[in-house]
Amino acid sequence: MIENVTLDISGERFQVFYRLRCEAQDVEAFARHICVEQTIEFPAELIGDDDIRRHVMGQVVSLAPLDDHSWRVVISYAVEITGFSLTQTMNVIFGNVSLMPGVRVDRLEFPDSFLSRFKGPRFGLQGLRDLVGEKHQQLYCSALKPMGLSADQLAQQAYQLALGEFHFIKDDHGLADQPFAPFRERVSRCVEQVAKANQQTGGSSRYVVSLNSPAEQIVEDAIWAKEQGVGGLLVPPGIVGFDMMRRLADDDRIGLPILCHPSHLGSYVASPDNGLSFYALFGQLARLAGADVSIYPNFGGRFSFTRDQCLEIVKGCTDPMAILKPIVASPGGGMNFSNVQDMVDAYGKDIMFLIGGALHKGDATVPENCRAFKAQVAALLRR
Repeated sequence: MIENVTLDISGERFQVFYRLRCEAQDVEAFARHICVEQTIEFPAELIGDDDIRRHVMGQVVSLAPLDDHSWRVVISYAVEITGFSLTQTMNVIFGNVSLMPGVRVDRLEFPDSFLSRFKGPRFGLQGLRDLVGEKHQQLYCSALKPMGLSADQLAQQAYQLALGEFHFIKDDHGLADQPFAPFRERVSRCVEQVAKANQQTGGSSRYVVSLNSPAEQIVEDAIWAKEQGVGGLLVPPGIVGFDMMRRLADDDRIGLPILCHPSHLGSYVASPDNGLSFYALFGQLARLAGADVSIYPNFGGRFSFTRDQCLEIVKGCTDPMAILKPIVASPGGGMNFSNVQDMVDAYGKDIMFLIGGALHKGDATVPENCRAFKAQVAALLRR
């Protein structure tokens, strides 16, 4: 038996809404197991009636059936056990239980005092609109593709997209420091060409560099890119880590918009019975980690996300989270001119439209296609 322990604990707790798949006779034991596994990871019967049991261990708040084999289980945790770091917070939410079948995180509820310890998004939806001079309008983004083009070829593509006055022109997430388009050469060329186009149009297009550098140089690369004049960072937290994305977002030496890319995150949401919900992963965690934009595959594109799942992401990006700003949902992945109506009907104007290859098709030039796409969206929104 562990000796009785007294701790200085505030009593404030946050809640995780889990979806558990199990039989009715097992759900209470399963919930209690999560309470232990995610905190003390020690035989509960050896803990006395003390502050470890009362505060450190998870506590079951409620159990409710969702269907014959699924349950909504709400468990609360003391805010102190997170150490008020994003890394340990994620560990408490879904650490060891991520290794167990039938556990899914649906939603997170934090007290305002906990969220106030995180800076969250630097810009958010309205901040990005202010940056590009669009006070109330939808935003537009495109990607530089395909991999294999030289730095000069990618820069020329960026120039064409900026002539079309797309707000954000990002690297494809597969662009890194490859020999055919080295990182520093690509950044310099693209910044130069986007600035050239802005001078011609009077616009404010911003080049966004893909930042999936090795861990030991990612901050250095971000600071260097900022010095060259990039307008944002494309960060894949599934690869570099959510806390690295937070580190980049928080750094005042960088101070750039963060576009969160979903690469490597698909397995978290692929199963309805395991992982994390679209709401929690692409919305709540992205905001906690400082993203200003959450990119995800649009419904009807080349991925399997449904309309309801995409709208769940939008809610996660915009539902109130104390001081954390609402961020921009950015559906992409197979967008084209033919599905604009469906997107406008689903999302309205408070998103960032992300369209790539379709702008390069047909007889029109890329700037002409950019302007035509924007005109089509604007016309539909006016209806």
